[in-house]
Amino acid sequence: MKIIFGIVTLIVSTTSINLQAAQPPYCGDLGGIAYQTYDYNDPEDRRHQLKLVEIAHFTPNIENLQHGNSGTLGGELSYTLMMFPNHYRALAAFGKLSLREKRLKPKGAKYSVECFFDRGIRFRPNDAMVRMVYGNYLLKAGQPDKATEQLQIAADLQPENSTINYNLGLLYMQKKDYEQARIYAKKAYDLDFPLPGLKNQLIKAGKWED
Repeated sequence: MKIIFGIVTLIVSTTSINLQAAQPPYCGDLGGIAYQTYDYNDPEDRRHQLKLVEIAHFTPNIENLQHGNSGTLGGELSYTLMMFPNHYRALAAFGKLSLREKRLKPKGAKYSVECFFDRGIRFRPNDAMVRMVYGNYLLKAGQPDKATEQLQIAADLQPENSTINYNLGLLYMQKKDYEQARIYAKKAYDLDFPLPGLKNQLIKAGKWED
């Protein structure tokens, strides 16, 4: 399934958290007695566990931030992410919830948004989609430099992913780094990315070359 996460500039006042300086227990251990962790990209985990989790805690109304099934949206998404730390759709929804509530730790959540991204990265450091979703969240939270770092890691991990290249190109376009924006735009379109928005922006700026 091809999921496209668009990048929209949204400046939100947040509290800076230095996760690198924090000790590992700060965001909790992965796995343990309370929660068995599963890989969102593993076919066996998806077949045997994902449906059980999503049918109760990640239904469409939860993903779209309408209402929880048995608790708060923060609590429902927390449960999903405790079971599947690299569930990138749940991470994206949790990031949107944090921005909407203007709180790093949404109501009912077990951890902060930064912690859940930290856990997803620790669980699967080479999962490019987690990095991309994190980058998109950071951009919307008004942290373009950190967003660039995460999207660049994502592009290095999956250089043939058209969506990642497109989003990174959009980010460089926003920063007016037209050379890098053009490089990643061409990569995205060579990989058959369908949306013309980035190319149109480069054309308008006089920076597109066929």
